[in-house]
Amino acid sequence: MIEVNGLKKGFGDRVILKGIDADFHKGRTNLIIGQSGGGKTVFLKSLVGLHDIDEGEISYDGVALGSLNRKERKDLRTRMGMVFQGNALFDSLTIEENVTFALNMFSDMSESEKRDRANFCLERVNLKNVNQQYPAELSGGMQKRVAIARAISMNPQYLFCDEPNSGLDPKTAVVIDKLLSELTEEFNMTTVINTHDMNSVIEIGDNIIFIKDGFKAWQGSGEEILSTDNEDIKDFIYSSEIFRRIRNK
Repeated sequence: MIEVNGLKKGFGDRVILKGIDADFHKGRTNLIIGQSGGGKTVFLKSLVGLHDIDEGEISYDGVALGSLNRKERKDLRTRMGMVFQGNALFDSLTIEENVTFALNMFSDMSESEKRDRANFCLERVNLKNVNQQYPAELSGGMQKRVAIARAISMNPQYLFCDEPNSGLDPKTAVVIDKLLSELTEEFNMTTVINTHDMNSVIEIGDNIIFIKDGFKAWQGSGEEILSTDNEDIKDFIYSSEIFRRIRNK
């Protein structure tokens, strides 16, 4: 579980996050949503330690991030998996080499153990016989699954995904949503997903944090979001086509 209390973050004179309290639950898909420029990307990067926060506290299973020394922070990062918006695969490396990249850096596995782990992760995301291919040889959806396989290679406790459905067609996006939801439950991870995809909100939104103008404007589930009286979130969600269709049924 990740707990956030009074989180503030700014750059120069511009305050982006203005005192956020939130919690992200283990074994559930936790979504961060909000308008572009509202602070959700800064929020996600603050959670993973890419931004030093100005005020507040972020705790991982009861341990405050700010209390950790350099070695302890490094250890925490080995327990995190990250799926980047643009996949961030290494074009010059094979698929297997991409998946084993973190294992080479942070594990003491033998070469055969790393290959076995890569095969397990690739099979778990429904990819077979692609080990010696390169990212450019795969479709966008397949590349996204490779990125997920790499993210789970270290068997993380915490999985962070930045716009995992960006650039994917709707059918492939549904596949990625289902995969992330299944992996979260299967490995009992605390999964945090930054998304614009309103279909994801309905289908896999176990716990949703809505960020508006640097504040947490709402928190609830995908079911609760459809019946909320919160005007800010209603204005936001009904601006999307999928929610307009639901409302007009």
